[in-house]
Amino acid sequence: MPEKSEIRFLPLGARRVAYEIRGDGPPLVAPAWWVSHLELDWQSASFRQFWEGIADGYTLIRYDRLGVGMSDRVVHESDLTLDGEVATLRALLDELHLERVSLVGGSCGSCTAIAFAAAFPERVERLVLYGSYSDGAAITAPEVGDSILTAVRTHWGLGSRLLSDIFLGTESVEHERFARLQRDAASAETAAALLGLVYRLDVRAHLPNVRAPALVVHRRNDRAVPFRLGREVAAAIPNATFIPLQGSAHFPWHGDVDSVVRACRAALAPVQPSSKPTDGVLLSGREREILACVARGLSDREIAEQLVLSSHTVHRHVANIRRKLGRTSRSAAVAEAVRLGLL
Repeated sequence: MPEKSEIRFLPLGARRVAYEIRGDGPPLVAPAWWVSHLELDWQSASFRQFWEGIADGYTLIRYDRLGVGMSDRVVHESDLTLDGEVATLRALLDELHLERVSLVGGSCGSCTAIAFAAAFPERVERLVLYGSYSDGAAITAPEVGDSILTAVRTHWGLGSRLLSDIFLGTESVEHERFARLQRDAASAETAAALLGLVYRLDVRAHLPNVRAPALVVHRRNDRAVPFRLGREVAAAIPNATFIPLQGSAHFPWHGDVDSVVRACRAALAPVQPSSKPTDGVLLSGREREILACVARGLSDREIAEQLVLSSHTVHRHVANIRRKLGRTSRSAAVAEAVRLGLL
């Protein structure tokens, strides 16, 4: 995915929502998560790894909701509703003259994606949900949620570190960095107000009305949104596919990023045009052998050990495979190979 991006501003009354456009291809839109910062988020290598893998071959569109990140920092209580979230997403698509898009909804952004897909089925090509839920009140016990909100509102330093522990699980060394990013992205009052919205969102009535092909991905030991809630989402959306993954980190760009990318690309890759023609792709026997190992999630070192090759040789073969398939990442190359029947 090209490094170059454009950050623009969507007028919403007297305020503005910041959004970013990156890459080329069909539109892939990510409804806003809890707090974000378009510029600071992209400075994380793991964040870039995730979105570059997910959005290969697409035009990726992300935005900071009102009150956080690069958007205007004024947020009103009247903004904090499901209808408000859907209206913002709709206004953005209208601004960009996008009639039909694919949506990647993560965490609370999954509620926005579900509600939009149910209300405007003609505008959603496909739906990918990660770490999703349909009833915010089921995320945690009321007294636990109240304690977290109090910590965030009264001591944002401690509250941001508490949320880092919850969101990142045991698989990340970036707890302090993420705690600092949260504080840079939102004030204590705004963060608490938005977290309260997370606990209030309820899209259970919308699930049966989703008509787009839907994929639901959830880590088994997710510490922020329990695994059972993702399973319930998949069970209630007609013909949805559910992919459980190992791990405890709530954010997909922490922990085993590649496994999440591979799972999501299973739904996104079939419609992607390659950046180079793939008709008549010719992989050598050795390249097919290495490609099969890459598809199993093996690193260059592990492939080298298994096939008795040098890591340098494996690295060169993987680069050649990506070039022939017209893809910029290992995960995207595997997805393209599946589409072409090479795996």
